[in-house]
Amino acid sequence: MTAPPLCAAPPLPKARGEVSAAVLDRLTAHPRTRTGPMTVPVPEDPYGDDLQLSLYLLYELHYRGFEGVDDRLEWDPDLLRLRAALEERFLAALRDGVPRGGGAEEELAALMDAPPDGKGSVSHHLLRQGELWQLREYAALRSLYHLKEADPHLWVVPRLRGRAKAGMVSVEYDEFGAGRAEEIHARLYADLLDDLRLTSAYGAYLDAAPAEMLAIVTMMSLFGLHRSRRGALVGHFAAVEVTSSPASARMADALRRCGAGEAAQRFYDEHVEADAVHEQLVRHEVVAGLLADEPQLEGDVVFGIRATGLLEGRLADLLLASWQAGHGVLRTS
Repeated sequence: MTAPPLCAAPPLPKARGEVSAAVLDRLTAHPRTRTGPMTVPVPEDPYGDDLQLSLYLLYELHYRGFEGVDDRLEWDPDLLRLRAALEERFLAALRDGVPRGGGAEEELAALMDAPPDGKGSVSHHLLRQGELWQLREYAALRSLYHLKEADPHLWVVPRLRGRAKAGMVSVEYDEFGAGRAEEIHARLYADLLDDLRLTSAYGAYLDAAPAEMLAIVTMMSLFGLHRSRRGALVGHFAAVEVTSSPASARMADALRRCGAGEAAQRFYDEHVEADAVHEQLVRHEVVAGLLADEPQLEGDVVFGIRATGLLEGRLADLLLASWQAGHGVLRTS
């Protein structure tokens, strides 16, 4: 079966509330009717479906866009003003949700010393007792990120210099296949989806994904698109790379245990070795290089690490509670 092109723009999803409905109306309106400011209120729940889908829609204009949506809307002033208000609510919640203080190196070392029992860990659960349907659900959810893997982090490259820039580009070079299109990690993830008989089209599971998954992706875009958030983006990237290799080893073994094919296993096998190297580069070149140049950003780096843990923890809690109850989390309406 021929996989769909990874560059294809996805269709628009369904609204999940007043604000996302207003965004969708603006994206599909005829140019002559796009007049006047958008006066919708910011949703109260910063982690809720309406706010997170609205942010996802607005950020996606900077990636592939959407089928039938005018590319010029990427810089629509009314949409940008709304996006800023939504970002402010989301950022405030993230700041309130994580403790302040501490150092970046200590925070990353703590991630490497995760408890061996894996309590609250999706990859530990899938390795020990996960079922194939749970692996497929998790793969569908993570496709919202992995089919654009490393794209949000590229925005930080022109905002770095010296060791930090060189280290970041070195890691990104591997993420994008080291010059080989068939080895781009997003391509490998599409192969994983095909192997699991899931849809590998970009954005295919947007309507099905709960807000907890959307928030993980919107946070990356928020940090990446703002120069002022470069420290948080580096912190997020470091948290991902430090935890990726052992988690990927568990995921690869879980897929083997459940009888998944070689293509599904390969995505995670590739990350076991690559991310063990990346973890060293990120800690000792990207993070250390950034803080050598701009030591005032250490608090932002720590914030990025902790915000990543907060949102990943919210998704893990949702998944594990749902799976324990015998049902999945993918939305059906």
